[in-house]
Amino acid sequence: MLLRVVHRTTFVYSGPVRDSFNEVRLRPVDDDRQRCNRFDLRVTPLRAEPRDYEDYYGNRVYYFDVPESHEELVIETDSEVQTLANLDRPSIPLIPTGPNAKPPALELHAEYLAESHYVPLAFELWREVQDVFAATPRSDLWSDAVALGNHVYKTFAYRPNTTGVNTIATDALKQRMGVCQDFAHVMLGLCRQAGIAARYVSGYFFNDLRRPDEIEASHAWVEVLIPEFGWVGYDPTHARIADERYVKIAAGRDYSDIRPISGTYRGAPTRDLRVEVSVREITPATS
Repeated sequence: MLLRVVHRTTFVYSGPVRDSFNEVRLRPVDDDRQRCNRFDLRVTPLRAEPRDYEDYYGNRVYYFDVPESHEELVIETDSEVQTLANLDRPSIPLIPTGPNAKPPALELHAEYLAESHYVPLAFELWREVQDVFAATPRSDLWSDAVALGNHVYKTFAYRPNTTGVNTIATDALKQRMGVCQDFAHVMLGLCRQAGIAARYVSGYFFNDLRRPDEIEASHAWVEVLIPEFGWVGYDPTHARIADERYVKIAAGRDYSDIRPISGTYRGAPTRDLRVEVSVREITPATS
């Protein structure tokens, strides 16, 4: 599937600001499931081209500064991404996790088993895992992860504006509601408590059933590590494997590692913040 993604973020300040420094994690990744054919980053105002580096988690980060005075900052990215259909992806191997199974070696991925800023390894999450596997006994690693993701999907309500960008997994668990970020953080906590290495993924989802007036936004899901195979994405918000409709931008321990835009500045507070996202399928031209 060939997709075009346009992401526009506008900061409007209540007065002049200066010395703005920003980092942007919005370039789609290149891996065995997708290829970024084109990526354009436009910033207004900006005097110099943004520079980039690869962070600890392998994400491409663009950074720039705006030292002069300004009252509005616009960051827009325009990407073209080719994704691979699930039918063309290799089958996920079965790694037993029953009572007599030998746990896989995960030393090189210990950070995805440990607690993180948004995902504390609290007793409440451990108790939730026990309840899930009491009803659905453990069998293999991927099936276990799917069972945990399905549990989040079935027992949580999708409710915008009930949580915030700083809500952690245990708070979301108490409320049993939230948005995709909360669904992903809770699934991460359940997986890690079950000994399953998992990481947070930010990106986009192409909704081919989108209504004309429906607002589009960034999305978040989870990737589970299948030893000697790789990372496999699962979306607990929709209870399905991440397929060719998903565009991956960045991955990390939780949201704190992959903030799409982060930065600092001096001056007046932000008066208005607008984020506009468009994900469209591109029909290849025919001769």
